[in-house]
Amino acid sequence: MSQFTMTRRIALLGGAAGLVSACVIAEADPASDGSTSAKGWAMGTATPLAIQEIYAALHKGRIHLAGGFVAENSAITGPTAIHHALDLETGVWSVRASLPAARHHPHLISFKDRLYAIGGFESAPDAIWQMQSTAWVYDDAGDAWSDAPGLPEPRGEAVTTVIGEGLHFAGGREQIGTANAAWSDHVDINTHWRFDGSAWQDAAPLPTARNSAAAAMIGENWHVVGGRTVADGNTPAHEIYDAREDRWRAAAPMPQGQAGLAAASVHGKLYAFGGEFFDNGGGVYPEAWVYDPASDAWAAIPDMPHPRHGLGGVAVEDSIYLIGGALKVGGNETTNIVEIFTP
Repeated sequence: MSQFTMTRRIALLGGAAGLVSACVIAEADPASDGSTSAKGWAMGTATPLAIQEIYAALHKGRIHLAGGFVAENSAITGPTAIHHALDLETGVWSVRASLPAARHHPHLISFKDRLYAIGGFESAPDAIWQMQSTAWVYDDAGDAWSDAPGLPEPRGEAVTTVIGEGLHFAGGREQIGTANAAWSDHVDINTHWRFDGSAWQDAAPLPTARNSAAAAMIGENWHVVGGRTVADGNTPAHEIYDAREDRWRAAAPMPQGQAGLAAASVHGKLYAFGGEFFDNGGGVYPEAWVYDPASDAWAAIPDMPHPRHGLGGVAVEDSIYLIGGALKVGGNETTNIVEIFTP
């Protein structure tokens, strides 16, 4: 068995094409971008490529998508450098300057009016998970990427946010020794760094070391939810960071541990979607949840019409865009679906 098939994405060999049966989607008159003002689920404009393991970002009125694993006939073919942006007014995806190198799991985030791509993994034929520390910044006017201050150490599958004048990067995975070729060459980490635009500094460590979590801001608090650990698999952990005190506290855990999920916040509540599991043959979670900080409690919301993992989640005004991912565990049935949930 190759290193490609021995990674966390055990099923990257691909599978038959097709879509999971959809739930009922709210009826509404769609806008030009495929969104809807009705509450519930609606279909958005599909991405130009089937893609997974992405961190999409809202930047200057567009949703940007760069890097990730791409697929043909639903089966993973490898990482990409391709960069697209969805114009939220026209609903059209356009090609933008590619990343300087093909990379999966690059962390995209808009910070101080600039789009960054940070860390993640590059690949060679026998080294699919080469973790990176380098970062790039995008010039909108010139449609070009240039080098940005890299992470203190290589990292992947972390969570990011912006709080005030700082870009925060926490958790994920780090290298074990000098090995850096396969997913098994990495270990969960709780490192937390803050970037001020010129240098990275240490911040309070994430209490639960984990990868493949999701996160969102509610007010001035950063919520990190779900993810997985090597030792114990998926975790429902939910921890909140207060940048004013540089301190974390525990909050109500998710109803179940979901990893490779997406999360975003709308109207002061956090929403979490999808993810995957590997036990009992593996699968993808259809469940979606809402967390209310006022009551410190989770509640179920309508299941995802097309359950998937490795997807991007972006809040845009009153709605949440859920982009790409895979409809089955691992690399199987990678998709270009975009769904929009409006609470």
